[in-house]
Amino acid sequence: MLITPNRQDLNKIVVINPKGGCGKTTLSTNLAAYFAKRGPIPAVMDCDPQGSSMGWIERRPSSKPPVHGIAAYKRTMQATRSWQLRVPQETTSLIVDSPAALSHDDLREVTRDASSILVPVMPSSIDIHAASRCIADLLLVAKIDRRDRKLAVVANRTRKNTKSLDKLMRFLDSLGIPIIAVLRDSQNFVHAVEDGIGICEMTPYKVKKDIEQLDQIIQWLDGWKERRYRTSDSAMIEQSDNVTMFRKPGIGSN
Repeated sequence: MLITPNRQDLNKIVVINPKGGCGKTTLSTNLAAYFAKRGPIPAVMDCDPQGSSMGWIERRPSSKPPVHGIAAYKRTMQATRSWQLRVPQETTSLIVDSPAALSHDDLREVTRDASSILVPVMPSSIDIHAASRCIADLLLVAKIDRRDRKLAVVANRTRKNTKSLDKLMRFLDSLGIPIIAVLRDSQNFVHAVEDGIGICEMTPYKVKKDIEQLDQIIQWLDGWKERRYRTSDSAMIEQSDNVTMFRKPGIGSN
């Protein structure tokens, strides 16, 4: 069982899409590098058996701000599962790099208590179809409520002014789920992953366009508490409305 701490100050960010090769690890590691640079130390929980996020952390230069790695895909008899998956107390951003081909039980487990869920989608017919199923499963199987506003889409590896991008944007717009960023097909992301860094730690003028989109993702993620509180307020109003409705004269009275 995937155990994550139930803390009011922890933003659990789940990066998910059951299709492999859609950029989950690239997105996860760049978020981690950004949060690490800003502080406090973030944590990446790598649930993918390929261990790509953990590999990125191992390649990360010691001169860069640290990122805590949790190899959730590993099982050990030397420690309890809760100890193995522990999140540092000072961590306020936990990024979950989910595996491909999730079962329904795994989907419910990995998204449990998530405060933010990001679905990276690439502009191809196969990827759009896979993303459609993924989002349907999040809504119907994992019971993610659109009104909670914790679910968002990131268009990934896109090329400007192409038919594939137009098709992807039309599809995403039809879902009624926010598209918070459009990441271009850039070698900057490839080089960053290879070097154990994020694009926010590269030469600024080389990554200006990419940073602009990453900033939009961070801005949305930083609003997780406000989204949660607004959801709670809406629930209280709805509950209050229901109580008022049931107390109307003539209802339930003789």
